[in-house]
Amino acid sequence: MRTLSGLKLFISTIVIGLSLTSCLKNKNSDYQPVQISGLSLINAVPSSTNLDVYVDNLKATNFSIDFSFGTKIDYLNAYSGKRKIDLTKQGLQTSLASTTITLDPQIGYSLFAVNKIETPEFLLLKDDLTAPQSGKAKVRFVNLSPDLGIASLAINGSNANLFSNLAFKQASDYAEITAGTSVTFDLKNSNGTVETQLSQAQIEAGKIYTIYAKGLKSASDNTQLSVSIFRQK
Repeated sequence: MRTLSGLKLFISTIVIGLSLTSCLKNKNSDYQPVQISGLSLINAVPSSTNLDVYVDNLKATNFSIDFSFGTKIDYLNAYSGKRKIDLTKQGLQTSLASTTITLDPQIGYSLFAVNKIETPEFLLLKDDLTAPQSGKAKVRFVNLSPDLGIASLAINGSNANLFSNLAFKQASDYAEITAGTSVTFDLKNSNGTVETQLSQAQIEAGKIYTIYAKGLKSASDNTQLSVSIFRQK
């Protein structure tokens, strides 16, 4: 069951946040609890241009940090149901990409801004926040490199891939792995050649992670191909 139970949501400003105990009054004067979902934001657009995300025309990236390439904003409280999402350049209101998403109550989601800055789009993933088995961690892999092609992920030193043959914008299911204080992950191309690594990641027992390929294989600046990880819980 993919619920937010036990997860501390980061409450945003009035932009999209509100108390979980807030209520709405209906036409019969009965009070109904407001339904809330968790929404985290990740910028995987390989560009030096900082971005903003708007939820129902209200700015969600209203924080002291810039929403730059590789940045993640932890779970925000968002109204459940259908939400209109827009992506803009930082400080501007002209939409670069727009979509409508549907959020189920008490469910956590990861919303990625993806693809090149000329053709940005969104990828919404439902997060599974149920605990792994004792001594294990849960991980998933997402291929968000626009020019890598088919990608696989392996734990360094293992003969088998952890996740295999994911196309651009494709996400794996979650898998349980043994926790470790210094785990290296190999990102492989369609030929099985290691393109780059995520070195010495600390994988804690009982935690849940997303690992994603980002950047451009053709780039040599800070938007070049790399692997990132973030903890969901």
